[in-house]
Amino acid sequence: MEERMKFITLYEECEYTVSALSRHFGVSRKTAYKWIERYGRDGLAGLNEQSRAPYRQARQTPPEIETAIVARASACKAKRGPKKLRRLLELEHPEVPWPAVSTIGAILKRNGLVTPRRRRHKSPPYERPLAGCTEANAVWSADFKGWFRAGNGERCEPLTISDNYSRYLLRCQLVPETSFEAVRPLFVGAFREYGLPAAIRTDNGAPFATTTVGGLSRLSVWWLRLGILPERIRPGKPQQNPRHERMHRTLKDDCCRPPRSSPWRQQAALDDFRDEFNHRRPHESLDQHFPAEWYEPSPRPYPLVLTEMVYPDHMLLRRVKHQGDIKWKNHHIYLTTVLAGETVGLVQVDDQRWDIYFGPIKLAQLDTVRRKLIHTARPKTRKPKTRQ
Repeated sequence: MEERMKFITLYEECEYTVSALSRHFGVSRKTAYKWIERYGRDGLAGLNEQSRAPYRQARQTPPEIETAIVARASACKAKRGPKKLRRLLELEHPEVPWPAVSTIGAILKRNGLVTPRRRRHKSPPYERPLAGCTEANAVWSADFKGWFRAGNGERCEPLTISDNYSRYLLRCQLVPETSFEAVRPLFVGAFREYGLPAAIRTDNGAPFATTTVGGLSRLSVWWLRLGILPERIRPGKPQQNPRHERMHRTLKDDCCRPPRSSPWRQQAALDDFRDEFNHRRPHESLDQHFPAEWYEPSPRPYPLVLTEMVYPDHMLLRRVKHQGDIKWKNHHIYLTTVLAGETVGLVQVDDQRWDIYFGPIKLAQLDTVRRKLIHTARPKTRKPKTRQ
């Protein structure tokens, strides 16, 4: 700034030409005439450094497009990211050339529609439980979202059931308690409406599993009678069921924070969430399609009458008594009361041991000499280390 003021002072003395001043100050004559013009128009303020940004951005998003993006994002009940928002805009107005996902993200951030998320350390995904999710109804997932209290203090316990392949949310219903009697009607309704899946993946809590042989519960026994394989993730490993857990996070953010004033209002919010999740919320894993576009009901209908469990001819069959035991050579071997009235199959391993099955599930191994069960499914325990 001082050099420019010296240039103007010497120029006004009319003792030097513009060319001589340009050579002395090391600038071009074009720059020298520009300074003279700005000084004559704006005075000393014209000598300040000015922005070199272009007056008009050639690829700037039109204002009406930006306004439409902000309006659509504000109209959503829950916050939607740029990918899902662009998909919704394309479906509603396919004739409009919408900007790129990165541009939509910048527009949302500029208008205060993005909530920054704290970065967290993530563990690598566990791929094995997801094997087989190559078609609809191959594997369903069921879990309780976690209880909370409504505005009036009453307890709310949502049970959710989803299809792992299409992410279609089959049920999202409040239940009075986590018992077999409370959840069975919900599964009956889902089976009648959508048919039977090949497997259902759950955690190890009630009523999905118990600590008895094979981890069976009344609910899992009923599933096996229907031809459904119960899959259980490892204890304390929710990342083995990531698709269902990710849906729970969206459910919690959209309609459980804050909770509604009463359970019936909370159920209405869950119903609205389920409808939007299935039909109006694009999913990145589905190439920004809706779960309803990928899901189709199972061809296996819900049977009116349960049939007996069928075993191969080489198996030795035993009926479980009401006390939970089976009879083996005039001795009673206790299994579990969960299987009371059911038939189990035994396969001989050697002269001393027999494997006990209920359907496709291996329950335990029978030692006929000691007349004792060997729980093969029981996790190994390690002795605590002692200080020397």
